[in-house]
Amino acid sequence: MFVDRAVITIKSGKGGAGAVSFRREPYVPDGGPDGGDGGKGGDVVFIADRSLRTLMDFRYKRRYAAQDGQDGAGRKRFGKSGENLLIKVPPGTVILDEESRLVIRDLVLDGDSVVAAKGGRGGKGNVNFKTSVRQAPNFAETGGFATERKVLLELKLIADVGLIGFPNVGKSTLLAAATSANPKIGNYHFTTTTPNLGVVELYDTSFVMADIPGLIEGAHTGAGLGADFLKHIERTKVLIHVVDVSGSEGRDPAMDLRAINAELKSHTVNLLCKPQLIAANKIDRIDEDGDAYRAFKREAESLGFTVFPVSAAARTGISALMNAAVGELARVEIENREAENEDARAYFDVRRPEDDPHYRDVEIAMDGAVYVLSGRQLLKIFNSTNFNDMGSVRYLYKHLEKCGAADRLKAMGLRDGDAIRIYDFEFVWYDE
Repeated sequence: MFVDRAVITIKSGKGGAGAVSFRREPYVPDGGPDGGDGGKGGDVVFIADRSLRTLMDFRYKRRYAAQDGQDGAGRKRFGKSGENLLIKVPPGTVILDEESRLVIRDLVLDGDSVVAAKGGRGGKGNVNFKTSVRQAPNFAETGGFATERKVLLELKLIADVGLIGFPNVGKSTLLAAATSANPKIGNYHFTTTTPNLGVVELYDTSFVMADIPGLIEGAHTGAGLGADFLKHIERTKVLIHVVDVSGSEGRDPAMDLRAINAELKSHTVNLLCKPQLIAANKIDRIDEDGDAYRAFKREAESLGFTVFPVSAAARTGISALMNAAVGELARVEIENREAENEDARAYFDVRRPEDDPHYRDVEIAMDGAVYVLSGRQLLKIFNSTNFNDMGSVRYLYKHLEKCGAADRLKAMGLRDGDAIRIYDFEFVWYDE
């Protein structure tokens, strides 16, 4: 079964907590802190593997989690980092955040990878907080949070040339005639229900060609199978539009040409911008010098297309069509390389200010006369704070100053003795 879409839940590993520990050995007075750091949580990594063809595996398993980091221990022993979780997907898979639909990464080539959920950082042990004035810190950091998210996996076939057109116009027959592929062929609509791939070999070159099924008028709105397979055309560099010029289905070939191109234009990505060759198929059933074919050819050429008369069943005219496809592919690849060079130059010309690592998002709200603070990094430090130890509380105050929250609170009217609440804990603010 060809599965090209799946939604799964991924979760990175939580960072291990740092340890609060002091040396307790005979003959070692005032041993000092020796709590080790916690281990980093494992990342969730997607990697493209060419041995895979579909997203079938993700229909049965929907939840994936990396390993948590271990907690630190005394004697400066570090916790073991959690192992990364590698999730293999077929090349051509797009990883999107399910909620926002933003693209995380497009894994096009074999070996391409992306960290989709980063593991939590290991918390620092109390040995890291020893200073000349804070000789015995009685606190340590908790581990960083795990990241959990739903991701949408979309597989888009990677093919150089795509065969498009109405059902039963001979796309599968053309694929079989030009390649060694053996697609299902039948004289009825929607014989092909999944994309088929084949390799065209010409002299010293070759390219991959795909038969894209299910395009009919209204495909972009969900009619037929086209809504599921229009996205596969996005990957192709050149399109071969197969048209039944014999009119064996009772349709006008010129109207077919316009209808399919309207669907390409209406897709989310304007596919009409791709180079397109017209394969006037089933030419053996009509007179190539007749008025019907001449009228169709004039119509196609008026739209800027080159027409190639072919008979996929009789295997005539296919060589000229494939040679033209090779020429278009070469031209497109040159244009793509030039565009990539332009993008690279533009990238390095732009100066991007680096984010200040000390500035974290801290939200401030009022609950009567109480200042209420919240934020992801603030929660991590708050969970690490020992409110019975002044050194630990002072560390929390320093964070509020570094992230700019202290200045914002004072601008809002904060004074010594005012109450501050962080989650379920309320304390009184005093400037040091």
